[in-house]
Amino acid sequence: MTSIPTHLQDAKILLSENGFAIGDTWYHGTSSALLASIKDQGLKRSGDKALNEAASKTMATIGNHYTESVEPVFLTQSKELAYYWAQQTVRERSVRFDGEEQPIVLAVNLSEKQRAKVRPDVGAMSLLMMSVGEQFMSHLTDIYQANNIAGPDIELRTADRMEFLNKLGMAYIDQDISRACVQELAEAELAD
Repeated sequence: MTSIPTHLQDAKILLSENGFAIGDTWYHGTSSALLASIKDQGLKRSGDKALNEAASKTMATIGNHYTESVEPVFLTQSKELAYYWAQQTVRERSVRFDGEEQPIVLAVNLSEKQRAKVRPDVGAMSLLMMSVGEQFMSHLTDIYQANNIAGPDIELRTADRMEFLNKLGMAYIDQDISRACVQELAEAELAD
């Protein structure tokens, strides 16, 4: 299992046989390279412009037209799961960009009205059926087992949509999130 910083290990508090509990705060994992932009503009749907531009250029060189789709802002109720996705973002960006990027986790504090718009990410089913999804499911099973709970038993094709949220910690909101709602989680801030 990937080494998760102690201040982000929250599965022992959130995880039960029913999956991950949901609180008032959501989390988003990303790369430190995007932090300045997020602090300036908030979390934007399809927010990694540099990665999108690189993909567009790559597709153009092989003669294909790249149409950027508007992706929602992906969220999870667990700092631990957000850290996993932050690591994936750093890994994906490292293929295209030089530099030292670190995984970071952002706390996303939404209004009650906004929290009502957070949805289970059922669309992740296609992702979970690829190798990157298999890696996530293996990681998730390790988290469950580390907390003495059998790994998530979920049949992706027939699962109830809430299982994607509760058992897999996968959610999204289809709107931009203002910078006032977003805060980086750093060890010192969590020492209380």
